[in-house]
Amino acid sequence: MLMSALFSYNKVDIKILSMLRSAIGDRNVSSDEEKLISYSHDEVPSSAYEGEYRAEALVFPECSAHVSEIMKIASANRIPVTPRGAGTGLSGGALPAFGGLVMSFEKMNKIIELDEKNLTVTVEPGVVTSEISKLAARHDLLYAGDPCSGDASFIGGNIAENAGGNKVIKYGATGAQVLALEVVMADGTATWFGGKRRKDVTGLDFTHLMAGSEGVLAIITKAVLKLLPLPRHSVDLLAAFPDPETAIAFVPQIIKKGGIVPASIEFMDKKALELVERYLNNPVPASDAGAALIIQLEENDQDVLERVYERIGALSKENGASEVYVADTRSTKERIWQTRKAIPEATAFFYSRYTKEDLAVPIDKVPDLLEKIKKVCLDRDLEWVAYGHAGDGNMHCTVIGPDTEDWHEVLRKVQEEIYSAVIKMGGTLSGEHGIGFKRKGFMKLFLDKNHLELVKRVKLAFDPDNILNPGKLVEWNE
Repeated sequence: MLMSALFSYNKVDIKILSMLRSAIGDRNVSSDEEKLISYSHDEVPSSAYEGEYRAEALVFPECSAHVSEIMKIASANRIPVTPRGAGTGLSGGALPAFGGLVMSFEKMNKIIELDEKNLTVTVEPGVVTSEISKLAARHDLLYAGDPCSGDASFIGGNIAENAGGNKVIKYGATGAQVLALEVVMADGTATWFGGKRRKDVTGLDFTHLMAGSEGVLAIITKAVLKLLPLPRHSVDLLAAFPDPETAIAFVPQIIKKGGIVPASIEFMDKKALELVERYLNNPVPASDAGAALIIQLEENDQDVLERVYERIGALSKENGASEVYVADTRSTKERIWQTRKAIPEATAFFYSRYTKEDLAVPIDKVPDLLEKIKKVCLDRDLEWVAYGHAGDGNMHCTVIGPDTEDWHEVLRKVQEEIYSAVIKMGGTLSGEHGIGFKRKGFMKLFLDKNHLELVKRVKLAFDPDNILNPGKLVEWNE
């Protein structure tokens, strides 16, 4: 079959709407124009695209059976379906590239079970991630997935994107927390991958294939997540440095000389600190620094924790930090993390033309990456913001678009130059935000033809008619 044929879809007409309403209830189907606009994008600004994309109808399943019914109708009538979480994604993953249905999971928001004996929690995909963490904490347990969007993002979206976040250095990304998944296939059939087991080599590991699959293979309807004992004590250090180079150079020393693996090591450059202070209209710690690191430490013994953070604080000073702020209360911790988590919001508030990158390189190449971004932007008289997960080499560098008619073209050239350098550094296109619609055109720079072909073959094995989130991950016509 020609790949172009896979993009031949039918429209959602009155007949299809009637079938959907009969299957899942009138209250769970909408073609309201305002809602269609609202649900047809994620956090990627519409200005990032040169075209306009719009769903033809919205569906709001209340249970797995509803998802199956929707997919049976979509499959029988060749209707594209775009799964959508909370809309916090940064890759255009929820963009209905070919119209059709957007399936929102806001009504599938139950925490089904917390199993203390097996240290698991079972949830529906529309549960807000922070609610899982809060419930676990009330039982002295830890859900280790910690994306910066956790107060808003849905767990289903976290799994679909294999969201990383702040604690990857110690606990791994979202996929590392997933033990089992209930999924609905493109034809409406349902199955389970995995279980409450910690070990399983029975068959292929489809559970973790789903993590990062971006909704193109199957639809997640339930997830069993691993829990850990909750660390009894924690502290956050905010170390202010004169410049990004000094801050980043200190990162490996935290582990090597400090002798510990922190829960988080987060980086913010001067521009990021200044933007957040303006956005919040409130002073933020280290706002006058050239760069800053947030270092989160966890221990079960308070005395041990104090010795550790005193050691890390002293090491920070020895390695160029001008000041080290200690946050050991809820309010001081929230103040520090508000600064880090508000950077994307602040950037979007002050700018409408930008490219927000999600580059991941070997940790020792982070200084080279930051230097390259600086050079590329200075050469073109462009502004940039750099922040991210310094402990795992994942940098969220945002390049601000120029005030010119050809700004799309300018940013594309900037991307290509930065990507070329990232490849030479042994880096990759996305560390945690995903490829989606936004980055799919650049996949051929990072993956060879054989690799891309394998992605397509896996996709078609799960979804032969290519109706699940089409237009994402790869270009089919190349």
